[in-house]
Amino acid sequence: MQSICLLFLCVLCMNTASGCKLLGKFHMPGLVKEGDIMIGGIFPVFNKEIGSIASFQGEPPEIVCALFDLRAFRWTQMMMFAIEEINKDDGLLPNISLGYRILNSCSSPTHTLRTALTLVNTPREVETPSGCPPTVSAVIAEAGSSQSLAVAGTLGPFRMPIVSYFSTCACLSNRARFPTFFRTIPSDYFQAKALAALVKHFGWEWIGAIHSDNDYGRNGVLAFTQEVKKFGVCIAFVGTVLRTYPADKILKVVAMIEQSSVKVILAFSAEGDFSPLMKEVVKHNITGIQWLASEAWITAPQPSTPEMYQAFGGALGFVVQKMAIPNLNPFLTAISPYKDPNAAFVKEFWEIIVGCRPVSPEIDASADKTKGTCSGNETLLNSQDVFFNVSELRVTYNVYKAVYAIAHALHQLCIPVSKRQFPFLQVTYHLQRVKFMNKFGDYVFFDENGDPPASYDIINWQLENGQVRHVTLGHFASSANGEYRLSIQEERIVWRTGKNVPTSVCSDVCKKGTRKAQMKGKPTCCFDCIPCAAECTPCLQEYWSNQRKDECVPKKIEFLTYHEPMGIALTIVSILGAFLSLVTVMVFIHYRETPVIKASNAELSCFLLFSLFLCFLCPLTFIGRPTVWTCMLRRTTFGLTFALCISCILGKTIVVVTAFKVTQPSNKVAIKFGPAQQRVIVSSCTLIQIVICVLWLKFRPPLPDKVFRYSNKKIVLECNTGSEVAFYAVLGYIGVLAVISLVLAFLARKLPDKFNEAKLITFSMLIFCAVWITFIPAYVSSPGKFTVAVEIFAILSSAFGLLICMFAPKCYIILIKPEKNTKKHVMGKT
Repeated sequence: MQSICLLFLCVLCMNTASGCKLLGKFHMPGLVKEGDIMIGGIFPVFNKEIGSIASFQGEPPEIVCALFDLRAFRWTQMMMFAIEEINKDDGLLPNISLGYRILNSCSSPTHTLRTALTLVNTPREVETPSGCPPTVSAVIAEAGSSQSLAVAGTLGPFRMPIVSYFSTCACLSNRARFPTFFRTIPSDYFQAKALAALVKHFGWEWIGAIHSDNDYGRNGVLAFTQEVKKFGVCIAFVGTVLRTYPADKILKVVAMIEQSSVKVILAFSAEGDFSPLMKEVVKHNITGIQWLASEAWITAPQPSTPEMYQAFGGALGFVVQKMAIPNLNPFLTAISPYKDPNAAFVKEFWEIIVGCRPVSPEIDASADKTKGTCSGNETLLNSQDVFFNVSELRVTYNVYKAVYAIAHALHQLCIPVSKRQFPFLQVTYHLQRVKFMNKFGDYVFFDENGDPPASYDIINWQLENGQVRHVTLGHFASSANGEYRLSIQEERIVWRTGKNVPTSVCSDVCKKGTRKAQMKGKPTCCFDCIPCAAECTPCLQEYWSNQRKDECVPKKIEFLTYHEPMGIALTIVSILGAFLSLVTVMVFIHYRETPVIKASNAELSCFLLFSLFLCFLCPLTFIGRPTVWTCMLRRTTFGLTFALCISCILGKTIVVVTAFKVTQPSNKVAIKFGPAQQRVIVSSCTLIQIVICVLWLKFRPPLPDKVFRYSNKKIVLECNTGSEVAFYAVLGYIGVLAVISLVLAFLARKLPDKFNEAKLITFSMLIFCAVWITFIPAYVSSPGKFTVAVEIFAILSSAFGLLICMFAPKCYIILIKPEKNTKKHVMGKT
């Protein structure tokens, strides 16, 4: 395995040294460690490049950088730490050592370009035993989007894979222009969506925007503007800043803020670009502005000071997820200028953290031991600087993931396979397909554009014990289908404008009796309020006018639901009735050999109980939002179940009458009326109702309908009967069966049997008819969803009437008075 990886390394060197060698040489101090495979790193350790003018009469002067950045220096240490960790891991790149060469970009696109050329150029002064000088196989770069554009545009044609840890410009996702660019931080396309979602959440309609005058700022604000315009938000102004801008340009932006009426401003800018404006805003005492921040400065330590908090306290912004890496702290506290006096950037770091200048014969033999000179006994072990806080790493963690992504790609490349002709292309190929879970349980992978999945924390600037804290108050996550989820703890937000959520509108809401009039040449959010004309524009049928008569608002939709008290009560009663029907069936089956059951015609009784069970379940179709299927099911289920129920009662009535007639030997018709004839009566009577329902559903079925006549403020969802003729035919047929049963039972009520069902049938039919006669006026006079409730009440009342009247006396004798459950008692011979 090691020989194949070294073969890959030499082929890489041959490509670079022969056909791909980039001419030019720049003196650049950096952090270097040799290895079998080298990884390049470009970090903005210094924030500003000191400009110099070339005379073109000799070599260009050496580049001078200023403003040492502790956060960027920690990124370099994270890269070194991750590579050392990988080299100690026997499971990842075994027997292969990784090396690094880390250079400074000075946060300048031009200097970043020099750095990139230096990284991929073969160092002439370095020799190795193999005769193949080391070169880089991938580059971790860069923090700024403009710098990454320079690196990707220069190294991309050479198929050099580049992994950025902090460049968020959406333009870098263009695979046609940057086929080898990857990053471990989400694109600004997702951050723009997150910021727009935040603006929509709080109802801000009139906001300002400030951005860095570079690719990062311009593309970020453009994406944000496109998103908020979908919500009707207006951009009052767009200001530009840059770290190299003269003071007069910064003051123009300050004047723009002072003259505007906006109360919410988005700053889509890098920390160094935004810093000059922040100082001027504090100097001019501009307060009362709610600032929205991009991830580039919301957690930056340099602006997070009590002085800046005066104007920028309560700022809200999005940052990538944080991670704690405890093992990094000993690595950071072990940094010392005395270990390697020639190590780049360490001396500047030591001066800031320790507060003195490290001097030794190796570093500066001619230096005078003045007041600012270190004694050499200083240590970082007890330092409380935020630099050593490794519990909330964000961009630093992105560097960690970038190193491991490259290592996993190299690991896949270094398995025993055939010789590869295009090493850079092969690294890119495997980097695109990297997918692994690191030791912190985080999945690392890239989509087809080289981007990671989007996930942000919402940060709020708060002051605690005199220090600015970046408090996490929510989360934003985007899914692959374009949807997003924003969760935020509003009650914990500290607003700079006060305790309440700030409002930001160009024009206040018009008072009653006035209407909006668009201001000429102004955004749609800016309008005048003028008196309303005599004529009014009517609202659509689904809307009604609000109290001010200046807006149409949707009407409330009403229907009987399962969640309201009435729906719950009716559901419980319906299920109770069905349960009692099943219990009665079980009683009849268990005591089927007793005289009472035999005398009451067990088969028809079970059919009747089954139909009552269906009648009790029928109201469940009336509850809930009406749909096409439920509307058809409501009417047909009601008609069929009650037709079956009354048909069974009619059959029992005929049985009672013929049972008396059978005592006369000359009556042959009575003798022939047995179980088969009973089934024919029940089936034929029910079949007629089935035919009516089928014709109803075929030609004009019931359909859901919106009813507006009950109220101007609500829409009642009901089931339109469709064909009224079919509806009344169903009801009329049930009524005819009920009347026939009532008449026959009434005529047979005084038959001489002790146990005569005719009386029970007569009483149950009287209750049934009374319920449905009183139902008609109640149904007509009930408004809205109460119409459905009245219909359900009628179904349940009539079903309970039949169940109690027909079966309560029998169950009473069977269960309570078993001594009466004898043949003599039933025949009336006791």
